[in-house]
Amino acid sequence: MAHEHRICSVQQGSIAWEMGIEPGDKLLAVDGQEIEDVFDYRYYIEEEELVLLIEKPDGEQWELEIEKESYEDLGMEFEQGLMDEYRSCRNRCIFCFIDQMPPGMRDTLYFKDDDSRLSFLQGNYVTLTNMSKHDLERIIRFRLEPINISFQTMNPDLRCRMLHNRFAGEALKKVDTLYEAGIEMNGQIVLCKGFNDGEELDRSIRELTRYLPHLRSVSVVPVGLTRFREGLEPLEPFTKEEARQVLELIHGWQERLYPEHGLHFIHASDEWYILAGEELPGEETYDGYLQLENGVGMLRLLQNEFSQALDGETGDWEERRISLATGLLAAPYLRQMALKLREKFPRTEITVYPIKNEFFGEQITVSGLITGQDLVKQLAGQDLAERLLLPSNMLRAEEDVFLDDFTVSDVENALQVPLNIVKSSGQDLLDAILDRIR
Repeated sequence: MAHEHRICSVQQGSIAWEMGIEPGDKLLAVDGQEIEDVFDYRYYIEEEELVLLIEKPDGEQWELEIEKESYEDLGMEFEQGLMDEYRSCRNRCIFCFIDQMPPGMRDTLYFKDDDSRLSFLQGNYVTLTNMSKHDLERIIRFRLEPINISFQTMNPDLRCRMLHNRFAGEALKKVDTLYEAGIEMNGQIVLCKGFNDGEELDRSIRELTRYLPHLRSVSVVPVGLTRFREGLEPLEPFTKEEARQVLELIHGWQERLYPEHGLHFIHASDEWYILAGEELPGEETYDGYLQLENGVGMLRLLQNEFSQALDGETGDWEERRISLATGLLAAPYLRQMALKLREKFPRTEITVYPIKNEFFGEQITVSGLITGQDLVKQLAGQDLAERLLLPSNMLRAEEDVFLDDFTVSDVENALQVPLNIVKSSGQDLLDAILDRIR
Protein backbone atom coordinates (compact mmCIF):
# COMPACT_ATOMS: atom_id res chain seq x y z
CA MET A 1 0.00 0.00 0.00
CA ALA A 2 1.16 3.54 -0.73
CA HIS A 3 0.51 4.84 2.78
CA GLU A 4 1.65 3.11 5.94
CA HIS A 5 2.04 4.79 9.31
CA ARG A 6 4.42 3.52 11.99
CA ILE A 7 3.02 3.70 15.51
CA CYS A 8 5.45 5.19 18.04
CA SER A 9 3.41 4.90 21.26
CA VAL A 10 0.24 3.28 22.59
CA GLN A 11 -1.55 4.65 25.63
CA GLN A 12 -1.92 2.08 28.39
CA GLY A 13 -5.55 1.04 28.90
CA SER A 14 -6.64 2.47 25.53
CA ILE A 15 -8.55 0.60 22.83
CA ALA A 16 -5.35 0.09 20.81
CA TRP A 17 -3.56 -1.27 23.90
CA GLU A 18 -6.41 -3.71 24.61
CA MET A 19 -6.30 -4.90 20.97
CA GLY A 20 -2.62 -5.78 21.26
CA ILE A 21 -1.31 -2.96 19.09
CA GLU A 22 2.27 -2.07 20.01
CA PRO A 23 4.89 0.57 19.16
CA GLY A 24 6.59 -0.43 15.91
CA ASP A 25 3.36 -1.73 14.34
CA LYS A 26 2.08 -0.03 11.19
CA LEU A 27 -1.44 1.19 10.44
CA LEU A 28 -2.31 0.31 6.83
CA ALA A 29 -6.02 1.13 6.57
CA VAL A 30 -9.23 2.01 8.43
CA ASP A 31 -12.42 0.42 7.05
CA GLY A 32 -10.55 -0.48 3.88
CA GLN A 33 -9.54 3.14 3.31
CA GLU A 34 -5.90 4.11 2.97
CA ILE A 35 -4.98 6.87 5.39
CA GLU A 36 -3.26 9.78 3.69
CA ASP A 37 -2.61 11.90 6.80
CA VAL A 38 -3.89 12.76 10.26
CA PHE A 39 -7.10 14.31 8.88
CA ASP A 40 -8.12 11.10 7.10
CA TYR A 41 -7.29 9.19 10.27
CA ARG A 42 -9.37 11.44 12.53
CA TYR A 43 -12.27 11.42 10.06
CA TYR A 44 -12.50 7.64 9.72
CA ILE A 45 -12.03 6.73 13.41
CA GLU A 46 -15.07 8.81 14.39
CA GLU A 47 -17.26 5.81 13.51
CA GLU A 48 -18.58 3.63 16.34
CA GLU A 49 -17.75 0.43 14.44
CA LEU A 50 -14.59 0.19 12.37
CA VAL A 51 -11.96 -2.25 11.13
CA LEU A 52 -8.22 -1.55 11.42
CA LEU A 53 -5.61 -3.22 9.23
CA ILE A 54 -2.39 -3.44 11.24
CA GLU A 55 0.96 -4.85 10.11
CA LYS A 56 3.32 -6.28 12.76
CA PRO A 57 7.12 -5.92 12.45
CA ASP A 58 7.42 -9.50 11.08
CA GLY A 59 5.03 -8.65 8.21
CA GLU A 60 1.99 -10.44 9.69
CA GLN A 61 -1.23 -8.45 9.11
CA TRP A 62 -4.01 -8.22 11.67
CA GLU A 63 -7.58 -7.20 10.84
CA LEU A 64 -9.09 -5.82 14.04
CA GLU A 65 -12.82 -5.17 14.47
CA ILE A 66 -13.51 -2.41 16.98
CA GLU A 67 -16.67 -1.14 18.64
CA LYS A 68 -16.38 2.10 20.56
CA GLU A 69 -18.10 5.36 21.46
CA SER A 70 -18.40 7.94 18.70
CA TYR A 71 -15.35 10.29 18.69
CA GLU A 72 -13.54 8.06 21.24
CA ASP A 73 -9.80 8.04 20.54
CA LEU A 74 -7.95 4.78 19.85
CA GLY A 75 -4.94 5.79 21.96
CA MET A 76 -2.07 5.50 19.51
CA GLU A 77 0.40 8.07 18.24
CA PHE A 78 2.49 8.02 15.09
CA GLU A 79 6.12 8.75 14.30
CA GLN A 80 5.04 11.72 12.20
CA GLY A 81 2.43 13.89 13.90
CA LEU A 82 0.99 14.85 10.52
CA MET A 83 1.16 11.19 9.35
CA ASP A 84 2.72 12.50 6.14
CA GLU A 85 5.75 14.45 4.93
CA TYR A 86 5.64 18.20 5.46
CA ARG A 87 5.38 20.08 2.18
CA SER A 88 8.07 22.64 1.58
CA CYS A 89 7.71 25.98 -0.17
CA ARG A 90 8.71 26.11 -3.84
CA ASN A 91 8.63 29.91 -4.10
CA ARG A 92 11.56 32.28 -3.85
CA CYS A 93 9.77 35.22 -2.23
CA ILE A 94 11.69 38.50 -2.18
CA PHE A 95 10.75 38.97 1.50
CA CYS A 96 11.49 35.42 2.72
CA PHE A 97 13.07 35.54 6.17
CA ILE A 98 14.63 32.09 5.86
CA ASP A 99 16.61 33.21 2.80
CA GLN A 100 18.07 35.91 5.06
CA MET A 101 19.36 33.46 7.68
CA PRO A 102 23.11 33.11 8.18
CA PRO A 103 24.79 29.82 7.22
CA GLY A 104 25.74 27.21 9.79
CA MET A 105 22.56 27.13 11.88
CA ARG A 106 20.44 24.05 12.67
CA ASP A 107 18.93 22.39 9.56
CA THR A 108 15.35 22.70 10.82
CA LEU A 109 15.65 26.51 10.80
CA TYR A 110 16.05 26.48 7.02
CA PHE A 111 12.90 24.46 6.27
CA LYS A 112 10.26 26.52 4.45
CA ASP A 113 6.82 25.04 4.94
CA ASP A 114 3.90 25.80 2.65
CA ASP A 115 1.46 23.16 3.86
CA SER A 116 -2.26 23.92 4.18
CA ARG A 117 -2.58 21.24 6.87
CA LEU A 118 -0.07 23.11 9.06
CA SER A 119 -2.09 26.25 8.47
CA PHE A 120 -4.98 24.53 10.24
CA LEU A 121 -2.94 22.75 12.90
CA GLN A 122 -0.38 25.42 13.80
CA GLY A 123 -1.65 28.67 12.31
CA ASN A 124 1.05 28.84 9.61
CA TYR A 125 0.47 31.01 6.54
CA VAL A 126 0.36 29.43 3.07
CA THR A 127 0.79 30.98 -0.39
CA LEU A 128 -1.71 28.63 -2.14
CA THR A 129 0.90 27.83 -4.82
CA ASN A 130 1.43 24.42 -3.24
CA MET A 131 -2.29 23.64 -2.89
CA SER A 132 -3.70 21.09 -5.36
CA LYS A 133 -7.34 20.54 -6.30
CA HIS A 134 -7.23 17.44 -4.08
CA ASP A 135 -6.00 19.58 -1.16
CA LEU A 136 -8.82 22.06 -1.70
CA GLU A 137 -11.41 19.28 -1.73
CA ARG A 138 -10.06 17.87 1.54
CA ILE A 139 -10.01 21.29 3.22
CA ILE A 140 -13.67 21.70 2.36
CA ARG A 141 -14.63 18.11 3.21
CA PHE A 142 -12.89 18.08 6.61
CA ARG A 143 -13.64 21.77 7.31
CA LEU A 144 -9.97 22.54 7.95
CA GLU A 145 -10.51 26.11 9.02
CA PRO A 146 -9.39 28.75 9.50
CA ILE A 147 -6.91 28.67 6.62
CA ASN A 148 -4.27 31.39 6.89
CA ILE A 149 -3.25 32.80 3.52
CA SER A 150 -0.14 34.80 2.67
CA PHE A 151 -1.63 37.13 0.02
CA GLN A 152 1.09 39.84 -0.33
CA THR A 153 -0.85 41.43 -3.21
CA MET A 154 -4.02 40.91 -5.23
CA ASN A 155 -2.26 42.03 -8.41
CA PRO A 156 -1.58 38.66 -10.14
CA ASP A 157 1.44 39.87 -12.15
CA LEU A 158 3.02 41.55 -9.12
CA ARG A 159 2.39 38.44 -7.03
CA CYS A 160 4.25 36.31 -9.59
CA ARG A 161 7.17 38.73 -9.38
CA MET A 162 7.21 38.93 -5.57
CA LEU A 163 7.00 35.15 -5.12
CA HIS A 164 9.21 34.34 -8.12
CA ASN A 165 6.59 31.83 -9.22
CA ARG A 166 4.75 32.17 -12.54
CA PHE A 167 1.71 30.38 -11.07
CA ALA A 168 1.40 32.65 -8.02
CA GLY A 169 -1.18 34.96 -9.59
CA GLU A 170 -3.34 32.10 -10.83
CA ALA A 171 -3.25 30.57 -7.32
CA LEU A 172 -5.37 33.44 -6.00
CA LYS A 173 -8.41 31.87 -7.72
CA LYS A 174 -8.35 29.17 -5.02
CA VAL A 175 -9.57 31.82 -2.58
CA ASP A 176 -12.83 31.94 -4.56
CA THR A 177 -13.28 28.19 -4.05
CA LEU A 178 -12.65 28.48 -0.30
CA TYR A 179 -15.01 31.47 -0.05
CA GLU A 180 -17.82 29.72 -1.94
CA ALA A 181 -17.49 26.75 0.44
CA GLY A 182 -17.75 29.07 3.46
CA ILE A 183 -14.26 28.25 4.75
CA GLU A 184 -13.05 30.75 7.35
CA MET A 185 -9.80 32.48 6.37
CA ASN A 186 -7.28 35.00 7.68
CA GLY A 187 -4.78 36.84 5.52
CA GLN A 188 -1.38 38.45 5.63
CA ILE A 189 0.42 41.07 3.55
CA VAL A 190 4.17 41.45 4.03
CA LEU A 191 4.71 45.00 2.85
CA CYS A 192 7.79 45.66 0.71
CA LYS A 193 8.68 49.25 -0.09
CA GLY A 194 8.27 50.04 -3.78
CA PHE A 195 6.46 46.78 -4.52
CA ASN A 196 3.10 46.17 -2.86
CA ASP A 197 2.69 49.40 -0.86
CA GLY A 198 0.84 52.62 -1.72
CA GLU A 199 -1.71 52.21 -4.51
CA GLU A 200 -1.03 48.47 -4.72
CA LEU A 201 -1.88 48.05 -1.02
CA ASP A 202 -5.06 50.05 -1.51
CA ARG A 203 -6.00 47.82 -4.47
CA SER A 204 -5.29 44.64 -2.49
CA ILE A 205 -7.42 45.72 0.45
CA ARG A 206 -10.28 46.68 -1.88
CA GLU A 207 -10.24 43.31 -3.63
CA LEU A 208 -9.87 41.34 -0.40
CA THR A 209 -13.01 42.93 1.07
CA ARG A 210 -14.99 40.86 -1.48
CA TYR A 211 -14.28 37.82 0.69
CA LEU A 212 -15.88 39.21 3.84
CA PRO A 213 -17.17 37.75 6.12
CA HIS A 214 -15.40 34.41 5.53
CA LEU A 215 -12.06 36.24 5.28
CA ARG A 216 -12.18 37.69 8.77
CA SER A 217 -8.91 39.56 9.02
CA VAL A 218 -5.87 40.66 7.04
CA SER A 219 -2.68 41.87 8.71
CA VAL A 220 -0.14 44.21 7.16
CA VAL A 221 3.39 43.69 8.48
CA PRO A 222 6.63 45.38 7.38
CA VAL A 223 9.19 43.14 5.71
CA GLY A 224 11.85 41.92 8.12
CA LEU A 225 15.31 42.76 6.81
CA THR A 226 18.37 41.02 8.26
CA ARG A 227 22.00 41.83 7.49
CA PHE A 228 22.30 38.58 5.49
CA ARG A 229 20.68 39.76 2.22
CA GLU A 230 23.62 39.36 -0.13
CA GLY A 231 22.44 38.26 -3.58
CA LEU A 232 18.77 38.94 -2.75
CA GLU A 233 16.35 41.54 -4.12
CA PRO A 234 17.38 44.97 -2.75
CA LEU A 235 14.77 46.09 -0.21
CA GLU A 236 14.74 49.20 1.97
CA PRO A 237 13.18 49.76 5.40
CA PHE A 238 10.18 52.07 5.74
CA THR A 239 10.67 55.59 7.10
CA LYS A 240 8.62 57.25 9.84
CA GLU A 241 6.60 59.24 7.28
CA GLU A 242 5.97 56.14 5.15
CA ALA A 243 4.76 54.26 8.24
CA ARG A 244 2.29 57.08 8.90
CA GLN A 245 1.00 56.80 5.33
CA VAL A 246 0.49 53.03 5.76
CA LEU A 247 -1.48 53.63 8.98
CA GLU A 248 -3.56 56.39 7.37
CA LEU A 249 -4.56 54.02 4.55
CA ILE A 250 -5.40 51.17 6.94
CA HIS A 251 -7.37 53.36 9.34
CA GLY A 252 -9.36 54.80 6.42
CA TRP A 253 -10.42 51.32 5.36
CA GLN A 254 -11.28 50.34 8.95
CA GLU A 255 -13.59 53.35 9.26
CA ARG A 256 -15.38 52.36 6.05
CA LEU A 257 -15.66 48.63 6.75
CA TYR A 258 -16.61 48.46 10.43
CA PRO A 259 -20.07 50.09 10.17
CA GLU A 260 -21.08 47.68 7.40
CA HIS A 261 -19.44 44.41 8.51
CA GLY A 262 -18.84 44.78 12.25
CA LEU A 263 -15.17 43.96 11.59
CA HIS A 264 -12.21 46.29 11.20
CA PHE A 265 -10.83 43.58 8.87
CA ILE A 266 -7.49 45.15 7.89
CA HIS A 267 -4.93 45.51 10.69
CA ALA A 268 -1.49 47.06 11.06
CA SER A 269 1.10 45.21 13.13
CA ASP A 270 2.52 46.94 16.20
CA GLU A 271 5.77 47.85 14.41
CA TRP A 272 3.97 50.43 12.25
CA TYR A 273 2.74 52.40 15.26
CA ILE A 274 6.14 52.43 16.90
CA LEU A 275 7.91 53.42 13.68
CA ALA A 276 5.33 56.16 13.03
CA GLY A 277 5.50 57.40 16.62
CA GLU A 278 1.73 56.94 17.04
CA GLU A 279 -0.28 55.59 19.95
CA LEU A 280 -1.45 52.00 19.80
CA PRO A 281 -5.18 51.72 19.03
CA GLY A 282 -7.71 50.59 21.62
CA GLU A 283 -8.55 46.96 22.21
CA GLU A 284 -11.89 47.21 20.38
CA THR A 285 -10.18 47.77 17.02
CA TYR A 286 -8.50 44.34 17.02
CA ASP A 287 -11.73 42.32 16.52
CA GLY A 288 -10.82 39.87 19.28
CA TYR A 289 -7.09 39.70 18.45
CA LEU A 290 -7.31 37.48 15.37
CA GLN A 291 -3.73 38.22 14.29
CA LEU A 292 -1.62 38.05 17.46
CA GLU A 293 0.92 35.71 15.84
CA ASN A 294 1.67 38.46 13.33
CA GLY A 295 2.29 41.00 16.09
CA VAL A 296 -1.09 42.69 15.64
CA GLY A 297 -2.27 43.97 19.02
CA MET A 298 0.28 42.01 21.01
CA LEU A 299 1.51 45.06 22.94
CA ARG A 300 -2.02 46.39 23.53
CA LEU A 301 -3.13 43.00 24.88
CA LEU A 302 -0.07 42.72 27.14
CA GLN A 303 -0.66 46.23 28.53
CA ASN A 304 -4.35 45.59 29.18
CA GLU A 305 -3.79 42.18 30.78
CA PHE A 306 -1.00 43.57 32.97
CA SER A 307 -3.15 46.52 34.10
CA GLN A 308 -6.08 44.23 34.92
CA ALA A 309 -3.84 41.85 36.86
CA LEU A 310 -2.23 44.76 38.73
CA ASP A 311 -5.63 46.24 39.62
CA GLY A 312 -6.45 42.99 41.42
CA GLU A 313 -3.37 43.21 43.63
CA THR A 314 -2.86 44.90 46.95
CA GLY A 315 0.53 46.56 47.40
CA ASP A 316 3.10 45.10 49.73
CA TRP A 317 6.45 46.22 51.17
CA GLU A 318 8.64 43.31 50.18
CA GLU A 319 11.86 44.47 48.54
CA ARG A 320 12.65 43.07 45.09
CA ARG A 321 15.26 43.92 42.48
CA ILE A 322 14.68 42.40 39.05
CA SER A 323 16.02 42.87 35.52
CA LEU A 324 14.13 42.24 32.29
CA ALA A 325 15.51 41.97 28.74
CA THR A 326 13.45 42.35 25.59
CA GLY A 327 13.61 43.60 22.00
CA LEU A 328 13.74 47.27 21.03
CA LEU A 329 10.10 47.09 19.91
CA ALA A 330 8.58 46.25 23.30
CA ALA A 331 11.09 47.93 25.62
CA PRO A 332 9.36 51.36 25.94
CA TYR A 333 6.03 49.69 26.76
CA LEU A 334 7.58 47.40 29.37
CA ARG A 335 9.24 50.42 30.98
CA GLN A 336 5.81 52.09 31.24
CA MET A 337 4.41 48.94 32.84
CA ALA A 338 7.35 48.77 35.28
CA LEU A 339 6.68 52.37 36.39
CA LYS A 340 2.99 51.62 36.88
CA LEU A 341 3.84 48.57 38.97
CA ARG A 342 6.23 50.56 41.15
CA GLU A 343 3.41 52.93 42.09
CA LYS A 344 1.71 49.97 43.76
CA PHE A 345 4.84 48.08 44.82
CA PRO A 346 7.26 50.91 45.68
CA ARG A 347 9.97 48.54 46.93
CA THR A 348 10.01 46.57 43.65
CA GLU A 349 12.71 47.83 41.31
CA ILE A 350 12.67 46.65 37.67
CA THR A 351 15.37 47.54 35.16
CA VAL A 352 14.39 46.99 31.52
CA TYR A 353 17.26 46.29 29.11
CA PRO A 354 16.50 46.74 25.38
CA ILE A 355 18.61 44.29 23.34
CA LYS A 356 19.85 45.32 19.90
CA ASN A 357 19.75 42.48 17.42
CA GLU A 358 23.38 42.40 16.34
CA PHE A 359 23.07 38.79 15.18
CA PHE A 360 20.39 39.37 12.51
CA GLY A 361 20.85 43.14 12.21
CA GLU A 362 19.41 46.15 13.99
CA GLN A 363 16.39 46.37 11.64
CA ILE A 364 15.07 43.32 13.52
CA THR A 365 13.48 44.64 16.72
CA VAL A 366 11.17 41.85 17.97
CA SER A 367 12.08 39.86 21.08
CA GLY A 368 11.37 36.50 19.39
CA LEU A 369 14.50 36.81 17.22
CA ILE A 370 16.98 37.74 19.94
CA THR A 371 19.81 35.23 20.31
CA GLY A 372 21.61 33.96 23.39
CA GLN A 373 24.90 35.47 22.25
CA ASP A 374 23.37 38.96 21.94
CA LEU A 375 21.99 38.64 25.47
CA VAL A 376 25.36 37.58 26.86
CA LYS A 377 27.31 40.23 24.97
CA GLN A 378 25.06 43.16 25.84
CA LEU A 379 24.19 42.24 29.43
CA ALA A 380 27.70 41.27 30.54
CA GLY A 381 28.80 43.60 33.34
CA GLN A 382 25.31 45.05 33.86
CA ASP A 383 23.58 45.00 37.23
CA LEU A 384 21.06 42.22 36.65
CA ALA A 385 19.89 42.19 40.27
CA GLU A 386 18.35 39.04 41.78
CA ARG A 387 17.11 37.49 38.53
CA LEU A 388 16.64 38.19 34.84
CA LEU A 389 13.23 37.85 33.17
CA LEU A 390 13.07 36.85 29.50
CA PRO A 391 9.97 36.36 27.29
CA SER A 392 9.33 32.75 26.30
CA ASN A 393 9.24 33.60 22.59
CA MET A 394 13.04 33.97 22.64
CA LEU A 395 13.23 30.19 22.96
CA ARG A 396 12.30 27.52 20.46
CA ALA A 397 8.94 25.90 21.12
CA GLU A 398 9.11 23.56 24.12
CA GLU A 399 12.91 23.84 24.30
CA ASP A 400 15.37 25.69 26.53
CA VAL A 401 17.35 26.73 23.45
CA PHE A 402 17.75 30.10 21.71
CA LEU A 403 17.88 30.43 17.91
CA ASP A 404 21.69 30.34 17.91
CA ASP A 405 21.78 27.10 19.98
CA PHE A 406 22.77 28.88 23.20
CA THR A 407 20.87 27.21 26.05
CA VAL A 408 19.24 28.84 29.08
CA SER A 409 22.05 27.31 31.18
CA ASP A 410 24.68 28.83 28.87
CA VAL A 411 23.24 32.31 29.39
CA GLU A 412 22.79 31.82 33.14
CA ASN A 413 26.38 30.67 33.53
CA ALA A 414 27.78 33.47 31.38
CA LEU A 415 25.83 36.22 33.18
CA GLN A 416 25.87 34.59 36.62
CA VAL A 417 22.18 35.29 37.22
CA PRO A 418 19.11 33.01 37.40
CA LEU A 419 16.79 33.31 34.38
CA ASN A 420 13.00 33.35 34.64
CA ILE A 421 11.30 32.48 31.35
CA VAL A 422 7.97 34.34 31.22
CA LYS A 423 4.92 33.27 29.21
CA SER A 424 3.14 35.79 27.01
CA SER A 425 0.25 37.09 29.14
CA GLY A 426 0.22 40.15 31.39
CA GLN A 427 -0.79 37.97 34.34
CA ASP A 428 2.22 35.72 33.70
CA LEU A 429 4.49 38.77 33.66
CA LEU A 430 3.12 40.08 36.95
CA ASP A 431 3.44 36.63 38.55
CA ALA A 432 7.06 36.40 37.39
CA ILE A 433 7.87 39.84 38.78
CA LEU A 434 6.28 38.95 42.12
CA ASP A 435 8.15 35.62 42.07
CA ARG A 436 5.15 33.35 42.29
CA ILE A 437 3.86 30.49 40.14
CA ARG A 438 0.18 30.03 39.41
